[in-house]
Amino acid sequence: MGAPKKGLGSRGLGLEALLNSKMSELNDKTPETGVFEVDIEKIEPNKNQPRKRFEENALEELAESIKEHGVLQPIILKKTENGYEIIAGERRWRASKIAGIKKIPAIVKNITDLKAFETALVENLQREGLNPMEEARSYKRLIDEFSLSQEEAAKKVGKSRSVVANALRLLNLDERVQSFVVENKLTNGHARTLLGISDNNKQFEIAEKIIDEELSVRETEILVKKISQGIIIKKISEQEENKKFNTDNYKYIENDLKSILGTKVKLTNKKNKGKIEIEYYSDEDLDRLIGLIKGIQL
Repeated sequence: MGAPKKGLGSRGLGLEALLNSKMSELNDKTPETGVFEVDIEKIEPNKNQPRKRFEENALEELAESIKEHGVLQPIILKKTENGYEIIAGERRWRASKIAGIKKIPAIVKNITDLKAFETALVENLQREGLNPMEEARSYKRLIDEFSLSQEEAAKKVGKSRSVVANALRLLNLDERVQSFVVENKLTNGHARTLLGISDNNKQFEIAEKIIDEELSVRETEILVKKISQGIIIKKISEQEENKKFNTDNYKYIENDLKSILGTKVKLTNKKNKGKIEIEYYSDEDLDRLIGLIKGIQL
C-alpha cells in the first residue's frame, strides 16, 4: 500500500486538523470525548459510508499489522441508541474484527449525519482512496446534500475544481460500464476515454472488449477514435459496395440466371462476398429447380 496522502490542498490539513479545528464546536462535553476502548461488537458501520467495496487482501494485511502493533490511530464514532456508528475508520474496524480484537480505541463526536458523511469522505480521499465511481457518487452527494457548487465541494476535500468536475462526468457512463469500474475491471483512464462514445450499448460493447483483450488506456483511446471515425467510413464503404454491385456485369449475370432457371434471381454482394437468392413457389417448383441445377454440365 502507498503512503497515506498528506493534507488537504496546499494548507496541509490532515483529518486530525479537520476534526480539531472545523468540528471542535461539535464535541460532546463529556468524558467520552477522549480516547477510550469500545467493545467492537457495539459498533456498526456508517450507512452513508462512501466506500462500498473493501479489498480483502488489503484488510488481511491491515489485520496482520493490528495483531502485531495494535490499532495505532483511534477510529471516530458517534453515539446511537444501541451503541455507536462509525464516522471514520471503518477499514480499521473491519480489520480489527478479522484480527480478533475485542475492543478498539475510539473517539466519540457529537456530529450530524451530513457532517459525518463529509468527514468519512475526506478521510477516504486522503487515505487509500475510493474507486472512481465511489468518488464521483460521493462528490455528487456532497454537492446535492450540502447545496454546494463544484468549486465549494472541491475546497471541502482539498481538490481542484477540474478534478471534481472530471469525476462527476463518469456518472454519464452506461450503468453496466460503471459497474465494471466499481469492480476494478476498468480503470479511471479507460472510463474517461469511453465518455467519447455517446451510445450506451456501444460503450458497453467496447468496455467488454477492453476487459477481454486487456487493452491499455492508450489502446482504448486509439480504438475509440477509430470507432468514432468509422461511423463515417462505414457509410461511405456501404455506398461504394452498392455501386460495385449495381454494375452492368452483375445485372447481366442476374438476368442470365433468371432466363436459365425461369424464376426470380437476386445477387447481393458485400466486401467481396455475396449470395445468390433463387425464389421458388411450391414443392414442385423446388424439385424443378433442383433438377435444372443438377443437370447443368460444368
